[in-house]
Amino acid sequence: MDETIAGTETAQIPVQRGEALLDTAVRYAEERHWDVFPGTWLEAVDGTQRCSCGEPACALPGAHPAREDWATQATGSATVARRMWSRQPTASILLPTGRTFDAVDVPETAGFLALARMERMELTLGPVTCTPDRRMQFFVLPGAAAKLPDLIRKLGWPPASLDLVALGEGTYVAAPPTRYGSRGAVQWACRPTPANRWLPDAEELISPLAYACGRDGRR
Repeated sequence: MDETIAGTETAQIPVQRGEALLDTAVRYAEERHWDVFPGTWLEAVDGTQRCSCGEPACALPGAHPAREDWATQATGSATVARRMWSRQPTASILLPTGRTFDAVDVPETAGFLALARMERMELTLGPVTCTPDRRMQFFVLPGAAAKLPDLIRKLGWPPASLDLVALGEGTYVAAPPTRYGSRGAVQWACRPTPANRWLPDAEELISPLAYACGRDGRR
């Protein structure tokens, strides 16, 4: 699977990347039963990669919804997913949160610290992504967004004091191998496997995540 672009001067996105995106989107729907929808994509403009939305200063080039009604476009059907990416093979793969999973979003430094702590605690993890803007997203059971503030307060932290947020209904995450322009691709810190098909509850992970974010914020 080709997840790389040679550089910002690359004239065209490699064909292999388009094939990988289509196949991967279908696999997410078919094997994980995740809803998926195609987002924007990268286009070569004057020798540089630009977002298909046409905004030169796009904050998430090639990695955000292409339509306002993206939530109604999302599908869990592998057949529909294949049809959508066949129309635009280089479209990013976006996953709506608040359906089959929520995601707890933290800074990358805190995320890796929390991962090490979770391993020592022998916690069962779901998939975890690492994004080019140095964030990590821990997949948990739906409902995390609603209860996260209370869970953080019970640990003795004011929720606003931590760089930690749960992504639930009405938002989305970008899935590997989606690229953020020339910044790089979303990658798995913990890959989806048969062993982590059953996601943890946010309550199981919040203690090490809050600890790591609190420690990271004091640096």
